Amino acid sequence: MTKTGPVGVGFIGTGMISDTYLEHLTRFPDVRVIILGDLDETRAAAQAAKHGVPESGSAADVLAHPDVEIVVNLTIPAVHAEVASAAIAAGKNVWTEKPISVDRQSGIDLLAQAAAAGLRVGVAPDTVLGPGVQTARRAIARGDIGVPLSAQTVMQYAGPDIFHPNPEFLFARGAGPLFDMGPYYVTTLISIFGAVTRVGAVGSQARAIRRVLAGDRAGTEFAVEVPTHVNAIAQFDGGGVSQSVFSFDSPLARTGFVEITGTEGTLVVPDPNMFTGEVKITRAVSSVDAFRGETEWEIVPTTGVEAGRGLGVLDMARAIRSGGTHIATGELGYHVLDTLVSIDESVQTGAMVDVESTVADIPLVPEDWDPFAATIDAR
Repeated sequence: MTKTGPVGVGFIGTGMISDTYLEHLTRFPDVRVIILGDLDETRAAAQAAKHGVPESGSAADVLAHPDVEIVVNLTIPAVHAEVASAAIAAGKNVWTEKPISVDRQSGIDLLAQAAAAGLRVGVAPDTVLGPGVQTARRAIARGDIGVPLSAQTVMQYAGPDIFHPNPEFLFARGAGPLFDMGPYYVTTLISIFGAVTRVGAVGSQARAIRRVLAGDRAGTEFAVEVPTHVNAIAQFDGGGVSQSVFSFDSPLARTGFVEITGTEGTLVVPDPNMFTGEVKITRAVSSVDAFRGETEWEIVPTTGVEAGRGLGVLDMARAIRSGGTHIATGELGYHVLDTLVSIDESVQTGAMVDVESTVADIPLVPEDWDPFAATIDAR
């Protein structure tokens, strides 16, 4: 029987990031958060009480709940594919935090499993669905900077061990600055330039042992399993190129830096880890002015309704009811993973690496798309 009314949502994983998802998903009328599950059932219960969610329990409780249609998978990267696969096996659509998995094969297997079951996979980040990146994309689509040619992105700071009470998983396989923060920047670049075709990269690791600096476990040492600084270049199917820095080794914090240069101007994209921000364009009056750094900026008015994490879940929920296609698909998530794995392989081998997967052009979010307006019949 075809279900009607708001789409039922259950969570597996109620750690730090669950707060921001719950703050928004509990306010969107087209979804209903029914149950939270975690290995630590006490934590799940506390989050349920905090956000007014009626039920809590274990992951198994979430998977068995008859009213859950989408499982929001907020577990650690190493088990993203395993938990998402269990959700699909239980007959649930799944929205998973990035990355979709930590290796190509498990990502491919998950998408094949979902396709065979007629179920959907959505993958973070959904920040790129917010007004900031969408306004920038619309400006590029209008031709405001001519033909986009190249991009520069920078994400560098001292690392999540300075604030996270349990940062070990962010320095383990499937994380590090490349896999943890890279999806925000790579997804934005793919949205603008199309699929990635080839990458090259170098990387380093400042310290093999790091220390927890926040919370009750401050002072605890742990091993670092991945490069903590990566410089990458990429070529795109449409002909564009990019260069990117991903670093947990910089005393100087410089994050959210995304510049797109076209034939007629350069556009600054807001931080892709945020949902909104200032979009601006510069066009040199003459080559001499540009050389002297005499830059004039034009502010592009930001359009769209600002919300927060959970937009991708909502977009998928509306598509489930309408029969349409959601934007942050598993195929996009897999192409982002394939790109990141290829960058990591380039770091290890010192060679350029072809990215074998591809993805169709990513559609824009309609300018009048409103997450707070009910579009699904409540009955």
